[in-house]
Amino acid sequence: MNSLARSDYDSVHPVATVLKIPKAIQEALYLHAQREKPIECCGLLAGIGNLVTHHYQIKNSDQSPTTYFMDPREQFWAFGNMRQNQLELLAIYHSHTHTPAYPSATDIRLAYYPESYYLIVTLMHAQPQMRLFKIPQNVVTEESFEIV
Repeated sequence: MNSLARSDYDSVHPVATVLKIPKAIQEALYLHAQREKPIECCGLLAGIGNLVTHHYQIKNSDQSPTTYFMDPREQFWAFGNMRQNQLELLAIYHSHTHTPAYPSATDIRLAYYPESYYLIVTLMHAQPQMRLFKIPQNVVTEESFEIV
């Protein structure tokens, strides 16, 4: 029987990382969520390929602890900046202040960008946590990400 160490197994059967998020952007997401609490924060992540390079904090026009609606002017500016810098929209993010980092029924119903990832930061634990999802046709699939 051939026994492989975990690192040997990973090199033979690598796990695909969907999105690479710089540590500084992860920290900025956590700070944004904490600063906006008790309302949900929201924004966009952009980059090239699977590497996030830009973080756009956008005002939550709902000013709600349970929903978000991105300010249209700020969202329009962010998409213009992405176009100007030849970046792709990689993820739409928001926070859950008192619930797990999992898409709510409202999040699923309003997932209008099936090609985008949805990143949710939860503040329900002592330390913020985040999870990444795809939501095509109202089907939620958790995706992997790596902090780099």
